[in-house]
Amino acid sequence: MKISCQKADLVKGVNIVSKAVPTRTTMAILECILIDASSGEIKLTANDMEIGIETIVSGTIHERGIIALDAKKFSEIVRKLPENEVTIETDTSFKTSITCEKAKFDIIGKSGEDFSYIPVIQRNQPIVISQLTLRDIIRQTIFSVADNENNKLMTGELIEIKDNKLKVVALDGHRVSIRNVELKNPANDVKVVVPKKTLNEIIKIIDGGIDDEVNIFVTDNHIIFEFDQTTVVSRIIEGEFFKIEQMLSADYETKVKINKREFFDCIDRATILVNEGDKKPIIVNAVDNTMSLSISSFIGTMNEDIDIVKEGKDIMIGFNPKFVLDALKVIDDEEINLFMLNAKSPCFIKDDAGSFIYIVLPVNFNNPGAN
Repeated sequence: MKISCQKADLVKGVNIVSKAVPTRTTMAILECILIDASSGEIKLTANDMEIGIETIVSGTIHERGIIALDAKKFSEIVRKLPENEVTIETDTSFKTSITCEKAKFDIIGKSGEDFSYIPVIQRNQPIVISQLTLRDIIRQTIFSVADNENNKLMTGELIEIKDNKLKVVALDGHRVSIRNVELKNPANDVKVVVPKKTLNEIIKIIDGGIDDEVNIFVTDNHIIFEFDQTTVVSRIIEGEFFKIEQMLSADYETKVKINKREFFDCIDRATILVNEGDKKPIIVNAVDNTMSLSISSFIGTMNEDIDIVKEGKDIMIGFNPKFVLDALKVIDDEEINLFMLNAKSPCFIKDDAGSFIYIVLPVNFNNPGAN
C-alpha cells in the first residue's frame, strides 16, 4: 500500500476514529487503527466492539492496500510531523514507512485482514437532524445519565420518535432531563436506548452547524450516525426504558419565574462552602416575590435573596446544588419557570413550549423555622 495526504487531514481523521479505540482489551488488533486503501478511497477505522467509527480522509492512493497500525503510536507520530504532505507506504511483511519532509518513521503494522470491521448494517429510512440540534440535545441531557453500571438502562439515553417528534430522556434516579424536538423530515417511530459513551463521542466529533445534517439509522441491535465523511455504529442497550409519563404530572401549587443567570450564580456562590462529596442541600424559600437561598456547612453559611415572580403558595424546599446547576448550565433561556408541589415532591424546570423539562428530586433538610 502507498498513500499520501495532508497532515491536517490525516490528524483530523485519526482524532475522529481514535475515540473508538479501547483503553483496555485482550485483543491486540483492536488497539490498532485500520488504514484501508483497497477500494478507491482512504478509510480509517477503529472498533472496540461496542462502538465503531470510520472516516474517509482526502488523499491520493498510489498503490492499493490495507494495514493496521498501533493507534497510540500512529497518532503520536502523525501529530508531531511537519505541516506538509504525509506518505504512508507498507511492504508484504507489514513494515510501514511514514514520511513527511525529512522525517521518516518505520514501524511494524499488522495484517488488516485480522481487523474487526464495523458491522455492515442495512440502512432503512433515515432520521434526519441538523448537526447543531443533535449536539445541543445531547449536551443538554447527557449529564443526567448514571455513571454506575447497577442499572444498565440508566447508563444510556432514550431516543424516541413518535408522530415525527423526537424525545431524548436521561435519568439517574435523582433527576430527569428531557428534550423534545419537532423533526422537519418524516421519520418512522423509533424507541432505543443509546449508551452514554457513544453520545459523548458523537458530540466531540460533530462540528457542523444548523445546515449540516446527520442521518441516523436504527436496527434491532445497532444505531448508526452518518455525517460528513464519518460513520459511527454503536450497539444499543437492550431492555424497556423507564416509564416516566407518570412523573410528568401537571400538578403544582407554586410557580416561580426567575432570572436564570441570577439563580445559577447564586447557587454557584453557595457551593464555595461545600466540599466535593459533602451532601449539603441548598435551601430555597420562596415567599411573596422573593426567593431566599441558604446553605450551611462546617465551613460556614451563606444567604442570598433573589427577586422572583411567584404564583401560588409559599414553599421551602431543599436540593442537591449540583443537580440544579447542571440543569441551569445547559438552558439557554434568559428566564425559567420552576413548578413545585411541596417540599417532598420533584421540582420541574421547563419552558412554555415544552422543548425542555428538567426534574430534580428534593432532599430532606432541617427546617430552621420549625419549632
